[in-house]
Amino acid sequence: MADLELKGLNQFYGTQQYFNVLGALVTEGVKYIMDNGYSWFVTDALAVIKAHPNPRLRAEPFLVVRLKKTAEAEADLTIDDGNNNVLYTQHYDFTDAKREPKLYFADNVLMLASEY
Repeated sequence: MADLELKGLNQFYGTQQYFNVLGALVTEGVKYIMDNGYSWFVTDALAVIKAHPNPRLRAEPFLVVRLKKTAEAEADLTIDDGNNNVLYTQHYDFTDAKREPKLYFADNVLMLASEY
């Protein structure tokens, strides 16, 4: 059963193993998020980062990926340059997400903020 509350999230500081997802690497912490009901969030973010036609988004050396709940069962995925300059937003009309993960993308690796 998925842990949508992500109760074990605080255990991740750094990583010892990487996993290939859509041509990028994800850390153990991101893999934990994926295994606990948030794989759609991670794969959507990576698909945008790797394939979006916006050249600035693809060229940024550092990106911040956030999931922000906007209503009880709605959320937005945002990707910014680390200085709150939003480069991409995607709205979800339905989500069962209970947490609002924040991830960093640098050097083709998607990681938790605590793993940076």
